[in-house]
Amino acid sequence: MPTVTLKYLSFHPSIWPRMIGEVSRDAMPGSLVEVFGTQGTTFGWGLWNPMARMPLRMVSHRPEPVDESFFLDAIRNAAKLRKEIFHLDDETDSYRCIHADADFLPGLVADKFADVMSLEVTTLAAWQRLDSWLPVIHESFGTKRTVIRVDAQLAKIEGIPSLTHPASENIRTVKIKEHGVTFEVDFQEGHKTGFFCDQRDNRKRFGELAKGRDVLDLCCYTGGFSVNAALAGANEVTAVDLDETAIAMAKRNANLNGARVKFTHADAFTWIRTMIENGRQWDLVIADPPKFIFGQEDEAGFGKYNDLNKLAVQLVKPGGIFVTCSCSGQLHADAFEKIVVGVSHRQSKRLQFIGRTGAGPDHPELSNYPESRYLKVLWSRVM
Repeated sequence: MPTVTLKYLSFHPSIWPRMIGEVSRDAMPGSLVEVFGTQGTTFGWGLWNPMARMPLRMVSHRPEPVDESFFLDAIRNAAKLRKEIFHLDDETDSYRCIHADADFLPGLVADKFADVMSLEVTTLAAWQRLDSWLPVIHESFGTKRTVIRVDAQLAKIEGIPSLTHPASENIRTVKIKEHGVTFEVDFQEGHKTGFFCDQRDNRKRFGELAKGRDVLDLCCYTGGFSVNAALAGANEVTAVDLDETAIAMAKRNANLNGARVKFTHADAFTWIRTMIENGRQWDLVIADPPKFIFGQEDEAGFGKYNDLNKLAVQLVKPGGIFVTCSCSGQLHADAFEKIVVGVSHRQSKRLQFIGRTGAGPDHPELSNYPESRYLKVLWSRVM
């Protein structure tokens, strides 16, 4: 068994190069390795790739031996959580099946969309094992077809040999059901695995607040919140996004459900400033932007969250409801809330918090991996 020895111990699943000491000669890129601690005893087990930014991805911090069956068991345990504990099949035919490190499968994200399993591969080790993992994934989750995505930049860094996998099929779209609402997932145009399952429960909750209210959906993407609001009986729904392709997909989703939504193709920041000048306000406002922060030192990203929330909170009628989201794993929940509270107070507004939520239970959060709690959603009344 190849070995890696650590200079410093950490229970985080991703190990930086500076923390790594001696590496055995038989440790090849993608190898499963035994990891020794500073005392020369077994600290755990991980996946090795010297080309990666994080060369060592820990999968176990226990001394008991780990072999390739560990990953197949991890897939089956992931299915048990979703299907037998949370019974997600009762409410939707689409959910996160494998949540990378949080399901002990570094470099693999897998979402089920009806009978399609959509996978995003971000490590060489996961790529090398797809042929053995895929049959178990399909068997465990009841899917039949496969879509595999690899980011070109990550592939270069990780040494992934190809952006296309023989098992990946040319599937354009599939229709899914979520709490009775129909959505079309576009694998060619959609981001990540094609659709954001993480907001499923929040979309339902948002719809429950929308009846009889004027609703604004900022950074609407494919219209998940807008469509739920319209179907729940909102008085009027306005949705804004800069991505023209996303707006087109959102319109199709609205049409699939017979939902009346006014979609606007515009930059949210510019559009909000115009609405503020015009004195426009709404009863229920949500801001669900794309990931803004890509590292702890990303000052521009922090600034975008500051600016978006400063502007968006001004569009909420007094006593209205403001829902704001962050999907940046590098922005911790308390820091996000501090941003939102700070900009609101500087606008002479006070927030009456009525909820703090995140991703659904199909996106588990690992205790030693705080970044797995990436989605933060704050619910408040603006006073």
